[in-house]
Amino acid sequence: MNFDMSHLLQRWDYRPGEVMVRKIKGRDGTLKLQLRVDLGILQMNLDGRPDGKKPNGFPSFYDFLLRRLDDHVAKNGGDETFKLPTDSCTRLHLEALQYHHRYICLLQLEEFDAVERDSMRNLAVFDFAARYASTPELAWSLQQFRPQSIMILTRARATPLIRRRRQAKAVAEIESGIRLLNEFYDEVQRPDLQEQSIEVESLQNWLNDLRAVTPSRRRPSRREQLESQLSEAVQREDYEKAARVRDLLRNLRLPGSK
Repeated sequence: MNFDMSHLLQRWDYRPGEVMVRKIKGRDGTLKLQLRVDLGILQMNLDGRPDGKKPNGFPSFYDFLLRRLDDHVAKNGGDETFKLPTDSCTRLHLEALQYHHRYICLLQLEEFDAVERDSMRNLAVFDFAARYASTPELAWSLQQFRPQSIMILTRARATPLIRRRRQAKAVAEIESGIRLLNEFYDEVQRPDLQEQSIEVESLQNWLNDLRAVTPSRRRPSRREQLESQLSEAVQREDYEKAARVRDLLRNLRLPGSK
């Protein structure tokens, strides 16, 4: 059997900074997602755990841990002594990354309901780890990804509203996303992360664009162009470009800048 993937990669060139995703029909007859990365192709199931595995017979490792929690509570009368060891947090982390890859792909395909499903799932995992991880460090290993999930969830909820011209509700969704981000940074006492949060800045720029009333034929200002580039870079998770654009925006704010 020939396991060489070269023929597949040659037919689908990788373009840096772009989320390249497609749907294909698997040999089992079900649709699957493929994500082109620089060194190959990631393939994911559309439903259930992205890699199709069933840890200990459960839909996901998270579901397995929820059953363990239920058993613990039934036996001990409460969850006070239930703790997640290092290996469990590591497996939760790796599993959450699978769902993260999938909802990035689904956002690119504009399947917003599925994006909401996966991002809400990951947020529940982060809550679970925050409550039961055996150390704060283990909890943070998952909690640090909460801002990305909140931003993606906000985009998945607000974009369809904008397309249906329900701007007021879209504004409310984006405001809610920004509020959740700021509440998270306050809760974990990380003002440093809050100040440099790409997620907050991206949603705030998007909110400003929605609120702005400008003639449609007016040429966008340099600031507006950069803000649009920042939002797009964050959505593509091209954080290196986002950092460069953010620096250009900050330079515009200096005295004498236009």
